Amino acid sequence: MNMIPQVKNLDLIKEINPSLRYDGKEDFKAWQKRARATLIELLGMNTMEKCDPMFNIEFTEEFDTFTETRFTIQTEENYFLPAHLWVPKGKEGKLPLCICLQGHSKGMHISMGRPKYAGDEETISGGDRDFAPQIIKEGFCALIIEQRNFGECGGLETGPNCYVSSMAAILNGRTTIGERVWDISRTLDAVLEHFDMVDEANIFCMGNSGGGTATIYASCIEERISLSMPSCAMCTYKHSIAAMRHCACNFVPNIAQYFDMGDLTGLIAPRKLIVVHGVKDTGFPAEGVYECYDIAEKMYKAAGVPDNCRLVSGPEGHRFYADLSWPVVHELSGK
Repeated sequence: MNMIPQVKNLDLIKEINPSLRYDGKEDFKAWQKRARATLIELLGMNTMEKCDPMFNIEFTEEFDTFTETRFTIQTEENYFLPAHLWVPKGKEGKLPLCICLQGHSKGMHISMGRPKYAGDEETISGGDRDFAPQIIKEGFCALIIEQRNFGECGGLETGPNCYVSSMAAILNGRTTIGERVWDISRTLDAVLEHFDMVDEANIFCMGNSGGGTATIYASCIEERISLSMPSCAMCTYKHSIAAMRHCACNFVPNIAQYFDMGDLTGLIAPRKLIVVHGVKDTGFPAEGVYECYDIAEKMYKAAGVPDNCRLVSGPEGHRFYADLSWPVVHELSGK
C-alpha cells in the first residue's frame, strides 16, 4: 500500500502568498482602507458595539513623581475594565500618553512594577517589564490597562486564563485579540474625555510579548496611536505562532490567507513604528523578525515615510530593552 504523507498546517502556511499583501499596483491609502476593513472583520470587531462607558474614578493618590488615578469603564454591555492613569509631576501643558500593555502575565501590576504574587519580582526586574515607571521617567503619562483574561479581568494568581474564553470568542465569531483592541480604544476614549492634560496628537502604545501583539493589532485599527512600539511579538506566523505552542489568545482564524504579520505594518504606516526584539528569543525567532521588518520597510517606503520605522535588536532573549528603545522613541517622536 502506498502511504500518502499528511500535509501539515505549518507546511500550508509556509506556502501561502497572503491575498491582501500590498503589491504596489494599488493606491496605498485605498489598499489600507480595504485591508483595515478585512482585519476588523477577521478580529470579530464588527460584532462589537459601543455602550455607556459608566466611567468611574475609584481613587486618586499622590506619589513623589506622579499622580495615580484608578478608574473603571464599561467597554461592552456588562463588561467592566479597570485601568490606571499615571501623570508625571512638574510638567506643564499637554503631555504625551503611552499605553502600556503587560505581556502574557498575571496582570497589569507587572506593568506598574508592583509585585503581587510569587515570582513577580523576577518577572519585572528580569526584563524591563515595569513599563509605567519607565514612562513616567521619560516624562510621559502612562495608561495601564488590564487586558482580558489577565489579572482582574479573568486571570489567575498563577498566570493568564485565556483558553476557554478564547475558544468561546471564536464560537461567537470574535477573537480575544479583537476584544483587547476594542478595550484599548474604548479606554482611550474615556481618557481623552476626562483627562485634559493628555495630548491627543501624541498617543504612544507599547507592550512586550502578548502585550506587543496587542500593540500591533491595536495600532493597525486605532489610528489615534501615533507611535507603536511592540516588543518580542513581531514575527512571521510560520516562524512563531504556527511553529510552536502559543496561547490561544494569539490566534485569529483565517488571517494567514490575507496577511502575515509584516503586512500588518502597512496599516500602521505612516505613523511611527519601533520593532523591538531579542536576538536570542526562541519564541519569536530573529529570522522571522527580520523577514517581517523587511516587509515593514517596504510598507513605509510605499507610504512615503521610510524613516518612520526602526528596528531595535536586544542582545538577549524574550524581554523588553529599555535602554536601547527609549532613545529611539524620543528621536522618532520628537518628545
